[in-house]
Amino acid sequence: MIIYASGVKLFYRKGVSRLIVNFLKHELPPFYSTHPWKVTEEKFSLEHNLLSETIFSLSNGYIGIRGSFEEGLFYYPGRSIRGTYINGFYESVPIPHAERGYGYAMNTQTMLNVTDSGIIELFIEGERFTLDSGTIIYFKRVLNMKEGCLNREIIWRSPAGREVMIKIKRLASFMHRHLIAYYYRVQPLNFSGEITICSSGDGGVDNHTHEEYDPRYSASLGDLRMRVRGIEVKERGAVITQYTVRSKLEMVCAVENCINGGKILAAETKRPNDKKATTTFRLKVYQGEDVILEKYTAYYTSRDYPAEKLPGLAWEMVTNAREMGMDDLSAGQEKCCRRYWENLGLKIEGDPVVEQGLRFNLFHLLQASGSRGQTGIGAKGLTSEGYDGHYFWDMEIYMLPFFSAVNPGQARSLLKYRYSILDYARKRARELSHERGALYPWRTIAGEEGSSYFPASTAQYHINAAIAYAIFKYIDITGDYSLMLEFGAEILFETARLWEDLGTYVSRKNNQFGYNEVTGPDEYSALVNNNCYTNLMAQWHLRYAAETALLLKKKHPEDYRRLAEKIGLSEGEIKLWQQAAEAMLIPYDEAMLIHPQDEGFLDKQVWDFASTPAEKYPLLLHYHPLVIYRFQVCKQPDVILAHLLLGDRFSIEQKRRDYNYYEPITTHDSSLSPSIFSIVASEVGYVEDAYGYFHISARLDLDNLMKGTHNGVHMANMAGSWLCLVSGFAGMRISNGRPCFHPYLPEKLSGYSFRIQSGNSLLQISVNIEGVTYELVKGESISFAHCGNKIILSKGEKVTRGLREDLQDS
Repeated sequence: MIIYASGVKLFYRKGVSRLIVNFLKHELPPFYSTHPWKVTEEKFSLEHNLLSETIFSLSNGYIGIRGSFEEGLFYYPGRSIRGTYINGFYESVPIPHAERGYGYAMNTQTMLNVTDSGIIELFIEGERFTLDSGTIIYFKRVLNMKEGCLNREIIWRSPAGREVMIKIKRLASFMHRHLIAYYYRVQPLNFSGEITICSSGDGGVDNHTHEEYDPRYSASLGDLRMRVRGIEVKERGAVITQYTVRSKLEMVCAVENCINGGKILAAETKRPNDKKATTTFRLKVYQGEDVILEKYTAYYTSRDYPAEKLPGLAWEMVTNAREMGMDDLSAGQEKCCRRYWENLGLKIEGDPVVEQGLRFNLFHLLQASGSRGQTGIGAKGLTSEGYDGHYFWDMEIYMLPFFSAVNPGQARSLLKYRYSILDYARKRARELSHERGALYPWRTIAGEEGSSYFPASTAQYHINAAIAYAIFKYIDITGDYSLMLEFGAEILFETARLWEDLGTYVSRKNNQFGYNEVTGPDEYSALVNNNCYTNLMAQWHLRYAAETALLLKKKHPEDYRRLAEKIGLSEGEIKLWQQAAEAMLIPYDEAMLIHPQDEGFLDKQVWDFASTPAEKYPLLLHYHPLVIYRFQVCKQPDVILAHLLLGDRFSIEQKRRDYNYYEPITTHDSSLSPSIFSIVASEVGYVEDAYGYFHISARLDLDNLMKGTHNGVHMANMAGSWLCLVSGFAGMRISNGRPCFHPYLPEKLSGYSFRIQSGNSLLQISVNIEGVTYELVKGESISFAHCGNKIILSKGEKVTRGLREDLQDS
């Protein structure tokens, strides 16, 4: 066993999770080589192309582009999903209910696949370059996470025997969020002759149809194509203006091309149809001579600027980019990445496969972090149309803790987005017959509830508590109480109101307060009474809201008075919150000494896992929901998640008993599952489980462990993998604004390190076999705790403490 310095035993329990064993049997894609800073594909595979398009996606939080080839797949277009996405740019779509009921969601929003500006076609003496014909002599594609770019190098022989070397680089600029840039270099290797390069912007794109009956992917809700308002042809580019039909949004894409090398025989920009503009360069080139195309594309929408200004802004962006050039843009990109990685201070020693996976996940979090208070982060980021680009509760529970600790400004912007849709949440509460308060949508872009299946969406009232908890964690980590005064308290109070109105006092249960017909985080149970997680989080939420109201009244009386007048908050209402919290029913089984997931959960038969073949997972794709609801089977952590978020409420022994019960009946059919089980396993001492689930979380997308990465990455899990390291292995918790650590070193690692921001301080934590070293990298001083002992560091100081005793058998 391993022993914490605090004396908590970490057991190697016999029989590591069967689910970990099954996951890690998964055959790794052989074409992604292991490197701490790069993901490399060294052969082209039609079979894995959709997966690779996701893996090699680029974005900057505002605009994203899948890793599709510039030239496309001419003979096998179905093996590619070309996608360019703008965060928060959507079409509103009516939800087609066959039997509509009162209060059902009426419309959803779908993130649109916008103008395809990445098209670059190459013809060699009339022969089209495409990887699904001819002969690939050499192929290499590299996602460089240090430089923030995607590189591809090909040596290709045409059917007629002409050989060319092609080098391509693309980036989605972190410094200029509206910009995507391409560098395209062609060199004839065994001939001299004529080549033609066609660079296009195509507005005639549509969203893609995803797997039938799979609710995880984008719904097929008819024609989502934008209409073209006009195309302004430029000398070597174009400006394409489009608009949506129902959401009444406008978007402009500008394209500018620069060519160097060879002898230009002809250069012109034309409109081959009313939705597309193509700039064509016909050149004479000699063997060994380079021809270089630099292409700059910019996207602007009416969500950010007045519609009439969009064409001018987009064209100004690409012309400025042309003046800067690819070298300067690349240098700026690398600088942004360097600052990000220095701030994270991440290092994993002893397991390079896990290190690459974790760094890949954190790179995608960088790529997703572009919110300025108007947008959130979708479940798939900007790597696909999966889940229609919607924002869910996992943004608050998984991603906000990460951003609060490493990029507080981004965390604040995400919370400000939630405030921007508060009126929609109020309206939704009224639709569900609540006279006061707010109910946030389960999935949305612009604020409306976007889910048609209310048992697994609207009934998940706990999203209110998730947003309140994110506000609490943000303030606790950063010390930025101004957020509470500006808009946090209004969200907190309005969402707390709903909890008091939703519940009821049950006389036959000693007048305890509870909730009927709710759904917790585990979506394999729905519309239950007194879901344990929901009740615990509602209780915490009501108490926090009441405490905040009293604190504001005392310390910020003017702010409190203005807000109380605005929302009609009375002292009597605050007392109702306190009464409901004190009377909250928390399910507990005295015989089994565990927390039932809900009041009826333990009355159900346990799912027959032994007779369920592997191909029947995930269960939601092979069994009707009513079949699943009748059994004890969990898709993801429910009670176990409460152990993490409200850890002080439970003893280690209680957490261990609950873990022992729920871990064997959890399928992990949700990507939200492995990281939470890893963190709680670390806390209760199951270090093999902890590392196994960490491995799954770190490699989930790179190894396509959920078999769905071709339809986008899993953003919440990506943040969760960082939490496995920081909250799991290092045992970090925040208590009254002070970081507290209980670190240990997993057997498979020789060391790890990371940095967190706490207030104005940047603290580095480095763990190895000798112990843990804390160093104040930035800031005047910091106070924190190591295994319950207070430590204060001044600027530049470091201190080393012990971790544990030697390993021994349990």
